[in-house]
Amino acid sequence: MTTKQAVHMTTALPAEHRNRLMRTAREVSFPTGTRLFEEGRKADRFWVVRSGSVALDMHVPGRGSATIEDLGPGELVGWSWLFPPYLWHFGAAATTPVRAYEFDALAIRLMCDDDPKLAVAVAQWVGQVLAHRLTQARIRLLDLYAPHGSGPRR
Repeated sequence: MTTKQAVHMTTALPAEHRNRLMRTAREVSFPTGTRLFEEGRKADRFWVVRSGSVALDMHVPGRGSATIEDLGPGELVGWSWLFPPYLWHFGAAATTPVRAYEFDALAIRLMCDDDPKLAVAVAQWVGQVLAHRLTQARIRLLDLYAPHGSGPRR
């Protein structure tokens, strides 16, 4: 299983927890170019992509925005909703037409407060996504701005 597969909702969450979350989901669509969220703004929802592509980006002072990673079907868009102060750490935009499941962050946090097993499963899933995203951000920023890119691994 690849790292990307490991962070997909379908493989990261046990069926019982995944089904519980999906009962709260709302189907949404975004046309190409739609900004889902902006870095530093309130993180009150998150999405799992059904189809299409979403680019995560990061503002680099003096350089503008840099795309960190492109997300596709099965992938989580947004993790900042789980951690106070609930502000986005990246930005995101639809790079193709996107269909997604949208989740209300407060509702999911309250579900997790009521069910410790669900809370652990969600925290582990989001933690895996977070670790993957931070690695991708590091590699992408080194490729863009370091004198020799990300270079060979030691």
